[in-house]
Amino acid sequence: MPSVVPHRFLFRYSIPVRRVDRLPRKGRKLLNLPAGCELPQFGELDDSPPIGQIAAAWNKRGLACSATVRGKQHPVSCKLDAPTESDGLQLWIDTRNTQSIHRASRFCHHFCFLPAGSGRKRDRPSAVQLPIARAKEDTRIADPSEISLEVEPLKDGYRLEAWLPAEVLTGYDPEANQRLGFYYLLLDAELGEQFLSVGRDFPFAHDPSLWSTLELQDR
Repeated sequence: MPSVVPHRFLFRYSIPVRRVDRLPRKGRKLLNLPAGCELPQFGELDDSPPIGQIAAAWNKRGLACSATVRGKQHPVSCKLDAPTESDGLQLWIDTRNTQSIHRASRFCHHFCFLPAGSGRKRDRPSAVQLPIARAKEDTRIADPSEISLEVEPLKDGYRLEAWLPAEVLTGYDPEANQRLGFYYLLLDAELGEQFLSVGRDFPFAHDPSLWSTLELQDR
């Protein structure tokens, strides 16, 4: 008999994240994260294979995240007017890691990173920050120009790299708090969806108590 509750819901995850001081980089590669920055994947607990590899790093200037998607046969599907329904990576970040709350505070953020959708030909990457539904406090919404985003086309997919400077993360202070609330959704119209833990049966989009923890390590 299948489990009524997803196996991933039975655990609270705390994920170590490496410090990489030379970020963002100058030149063609925005991040070029070293080996060891990949985040673990928990989908196999529920027989849900991944559609991509997520990696992350941090330093005092901000937070870096990348998504590598392989196995595609068709172009990405991205619409700036519907970022939560577009191909790409969505992040939820709580700079206070307050996992006992069910409504977002001003320290909670929701970002959408799309591999395309902007520019005259709609082929340039796009970064959008959205307000979180039912939040008890609103955070400052960053201008897209404050976020650095690069996409590298691959033969059968793409690699997306995003840099979130400390200025767009209200309350980001690694010296005082080295634990961040964190959740991601990697979406692809062709390959499906990849969740950090629980899926759409749970209100992860606005409930920080369902997010996991990033531990900002000094090494």
